[in-house]
Amino acid sequence: MILLRRLLGDVLRRQRQRQGRTLREVSSSARVSLGYLSEVERGQKEASSELLSAICDALDVRMSELMREVSDELSLAELAASAAAEPVPAPVRPMLNSVSVTSVAGVPTERVTIKAPTEVADVVAA
Repeated sequence: MILLRRLLGDVLRRQRQRQGRTLREVSSSARVSLGYLSEVERGQKEASSELLSAICDALDVRMSELMREVSDELSLAELAASAAAEPVPAPVRPMLNSVSVTSVAGVPTERVTIKAPTEVADVVAA
């Protein structure tokens, strides 16, 4: 199961780390307790829109940019989940039928055996 709060927390943490800032610096700037911000980053707490706005302001990041990155992460996670859920089909080896030909258009020929997939066994004489 894909948890939005976990993806959001991952993106927030990456934003903060890209800036080389500590949890303490961002929590102080956003006026959020250090422990709560840590829980949001770890995906353990749901962040309200007000809290997200304060964190985005502290990180000097637009909320739309944050949400776009979260949306991209969600798309990738959904693709990965659906790919893992779909069984990988085993390669299908066509069944071959043997067809013996002893004459073509009524003219005797050497005996020839043709192996062809069952669904493609039409032989047309010219």
